[in-house]
Amino acid sequence: MSNRATIAGVPAASRPVRALKGVVLAVCCAAVVVPFLGIVSTSLATHEQITRDGGFVLVPDEVSFAAYSAILSGGVVTRATLVSIFVTVAGTALSMATTILLAYGLSRPRSVAHRPLLMVVLFALLFAPGIIPSYLVVKSLGLLDSYWALILPVAVNAFNVIILRAFFMDLPREVIDSARMDGAGDAAILFRIVLPLSKAVLAVIGLFYAVAYWNAFFSALLYLNDTAKWPLQLVLRTYVVNQTQLGVDQLGSAGAALPPQEAIQMAILVLSIVPVLVVYPFVQRHFTKGVLIGAVKG
Repeated sequence: MSNRATIAGVPAASRPVRALKGVVLAVCCAAVVVPFLGIVSTSLATHEQITRDGGFVLVPDEVSFAAYSAILSGGVVTRATLVSIFVTVAGTALSMATTILLAYGLSRPRSVAHRPLLMVVLFALLFAPGIIPSYLVVKSLGLLDSYWALILPVAVNAFNVIILRAFFMDLPREVIDSARMDGAGDAAILFRIVLPLSKAVLAVIGLFYAVAYWNAFFSALLYLNDTAKWPLQLVLRTYVVNQTQLGVDQLGSAGAALPPQEAIQMAILVLSIVPVLVVYPFVQRHFTKGVLIGAVKG
């Protein structure tokens, strides 16, 4: 009989296998960390070091915030960041409100037009409209060149509605019936009982919506002709991915010496990543529970 430790009847891995797993895990971690460290370091490096290291710095000799000062001095990047923040906050708030109300209505079997609305949501989940029909609808509604074109077409995600509806339906029916016997209406039940019990799934769906709005660039590319209304991700695509150089006029720092383009591009990349990194730790404790909702069948 082997004295090797087992977990749930599965024999523990041998030492060479564990060492191999450790090496693979270390390589995967390095593949993620090293490029991100290089992006941050290059954005903080001086002109001399970037030139000496060929445009990519892994560890800066001297930290310089000139690139961040240049992109946040009131030019196109500053304006695009404010646009992205507005679209993300307003879009997430609108999407959460509509998703919660729709999911709660669909979770109540006797609500008005319950079955037709559920069929519409399932149809939208299975058959997404193409680019041309979406563009024609946005154009016919007069939303071209407006920020609403970035929010309204994606305000309700059918997948999120289904997930939230499943969670609402799994809540103890006795609690809702008890509240209704005490005289509570649907609004009171939703805001005082259902939503406080649904913090985990609401946090996850809110993060899904916020990340989607923050990272969206194709809607802006399709619907916005005015470059002054571009969000940050479209600026990122234009000036970083396409390697278009940002000049003094675009940065709004007339009279000042510009840092190297490599540092400016890496600073824009960091600016586009940091908000998600800041928000994620606050939602992370709900993430496992919220994501696994619906995966376990009772």
